[in-house]
Amino acid sequence: MNAKINKLRSELDKNKNKISELQSRNREIERQITELENNDILELIHAHSLDITQLAVLIQTMKTDPAAVMRGEMEESDHEEI
Repeated sequence: MNAKINKLRSELDKNKNKISELQSRNREIERQITELENNDILELIHAHSLDITQLAVLIQTMKTDPAAVMRGEMEESDHEEI
């Protein structure tokens, strides 16, 4: 067999292995990013003393009228301080 073909096949296999390793590393990095983002979100929720109901109201209000959230115009009964 042609030596150049063997060399190219070897290089191809090496590249495929490297790609696989990099894809695995990317998945791990993405998992870590998601975990850190989730932790940041939880810290924000706890810092503002929101319970699950208040958080749900906040998210729903943000979906329907984001400007109202920025103006602080959520329904008073839904976000009373604890």
